[in-house]
Amino acid sequence: MAIWRFDAIGTRWEIEGDLDGSDRSAVSEVIERFDREWSRFRDDSAVTRLGSAGGVLESADAAPMLDAYAALSSATAGAVNPLVGASLEALGYDAAYTLAAGAALAAPAAWSEVVAWNHQGLTASAPALIDVGALGKGRLVDLVFSALARVPGDLVVDAGGDMRVRGSSVRTALEHPFDATKAIGVVELQDAALCGSAINRRAWGDGLHHVLDARTGRPVRTWAATWALGAQAMRADAIATALFFDGGPALAADWGVEWVRMTTDGKVERSAGWTGQLFTTRP
Repeated sequence: MAIWRFDAIGTRWEIEGDLDGSDRSAVSEVIERFDREWSRFRDDSAVTRLGSAGGVLESADAAPMLDAYAALSSATAGAVNPLVGASLEALGYDAAYTLAAGAALAAPAAWSEVVAWNHQGLTASAPALIDVGALGKGRLVDLVFSALARVPGDLVVDAGGDMRVRGSSVRTALEHPFDATKAIGVVELQDAALCGSAINRRAWGDGLHHVLDARTGRPVRTWAATWALGAQAMRADAIATALFFDGGPALAADWGVEWVRMTTDGKVERSAGWTGQLFTTRP
């Protein structure tokens, strides 16, 4: 199968399959539409407008993503919150990538009182900077995967390591968060999605990275990396975020997602149903 490589939403994509020109156009349209609606790094995006003025964002993605955020917020006692955008900006991870950290800023705890949503979109009753980083890339992988439903045979959609596979199994390594030349394990993917998150990705300054506890606005310190395996990429991506906090494993069990996570001192935990091979485990 041919591999199509391109850059979009700040990451490297690889799509493996028997794609033609119309398939590639469909993928480009899906990605552009999602980015134009949900990227806080674009001046012309809908969420940038909501961040400055509030208002309405019409999108079929609002209900699936915000329903998932509600479950994440409940499971993690508020540690995961879609209004964490301002918290990330306070630490320098803003649209201009200034990377100049100021004081930590907690996200609004009552976020669901500010943002309302339905199957047509969402409404922000006040200026609110939404960041869908906890699950947005997984959602987009699912959308691209669906856009390629008519492509015959095997299909792999990989967005910077968040991937969904159809057909033949794909052997995938779990990259060590402290040494990219090593892996802590491997897993076989077949008709499934695998998403991961790690504190060494999108890191800057002195101990600063993109995985924040919304309750404090500060980066997490206990867990270094997480991986989640499920039927759909959005839920796997969401669980990969939830696993940085207490409550993540329970939500994963509710959603039927298997997982692995590694502490900052190198110990590894996994769910009971994880079928991949691990090279190190918790004593």
